[in-house]
Amino acid sequence: MGDWSRRELIRAIIDRRPAPRCGFWLGYPHADTWPILHRYFGTKSEEELRQKLGDDLRWLSPQLMDSTYRPPDGRKLFGWTAAKLSHGQAGPFADCVDPAEVEAFDWPSLADLDFSESLSRLREAGDTYRASGFWCAFYHDVMDLFGMEHYMLKMYSHPEVVDAVTGRVCRFYLEANEKFFATAGNLVDGFFFGNDFGTQLDLMLSPGLFDRFVMPWFRRFTEQGHRHGYQVLLHSCGSIHRVIGRLIEAGVNCLHPLQAKARNMDAETLARDFKGKLAFMGGVDTQRVLNHGTPEDVKAEVRRVKSTLGPDLIVSPSHEAVLPDVPPRNVAAMAEAAAE
Repeated sequence: MGDWSRRELIRAIIDRRPAPRCGFWLGYPHADTWPILHRYFGTKSEEELRQKLGDDLRWLSPQLMDSTYRPPDGRKLFGWTAAKLSHGQAGPFADCVDPAEVEAFDWPSLADLDFSESLSRLREAGDTYRASGFWCAFYHDVMDLFGMEHYMLKMYSHPEVVDAVTGRVCRFYLEANEKFFATAGNLVDGFFFGNDFGTQLDLMLSPGLFDRFVMPWFRRFTEQGHRHGYQVLLHSCGSIHRVIGRLIEAGVNCLHPLQAKARNMDAETLARDFKGKLAFMGGVDTQRVLNHGTPEDVKAEVRRVKSTLGPDLIVSPSHEAVLPDVPPRNVAAMAEAAAE
């Protein structure tokens, strides 16, 4: 790449400026996948493996690190959401009809945040692009605090309660990000956050409800990232084609993970409708190709996605949590074809 650093490469791709090649991100493999990968590649640490594969990006969110939030009672962030057994399980606000009840909930405190580990890891990231910031999965957190069905129904029956819970969750994330970004400064390149808005077939919400309950807060997060001088990368699994235009207008610079088999999320459709308007990260099918294909199938898929969505593309799996059913030889094939 001549004098290009990996950090400069990814910045250029997301800015949609000319770059010497497409980027590559392994993703964030499932905990059960790491031992399999280490045995195959002969590595002992995550960083060693990423270096071996030519990985250009590090996702270093403080929310991924157990040391970031340590309240005296040891609870996880938003308490209840860490204890749920299913999306449909009724949460603490399932029967709430009065917004005043929301204020009485034991919400997380900014005073219990410690960024020491995340800042240390950002400083050690070397010649790589640093994606960071709180994950800010407010859509999921609010859904869990109600239970999926109760959340959807209350948008109609008690929208003011949904607004109150959403406001408390989102204000925490916004304030936590402010504290973190003020400390991290230019150690961070991109604000990477995620909310899965789609299913395999379509949005979970109608575009109207999406505009009413999601977009106002979503805009505040993208505006926050840009205000701090960061590129904004959004993760959303599923078929979100119907609102990608809204997301671009709100300030998203890069879309991840491009769930290849979800409706209208294939590379050809995304290129037809959105190429040149934002950068892409992902797109290498994890539902059929990476897990069931041969290494040559994987290389062909990577080349196809690159030719369709490139040059503003970071090659990566179509779901970041690479599962144990993906053969390591196919991970190697993906990395090799990405570097071509």
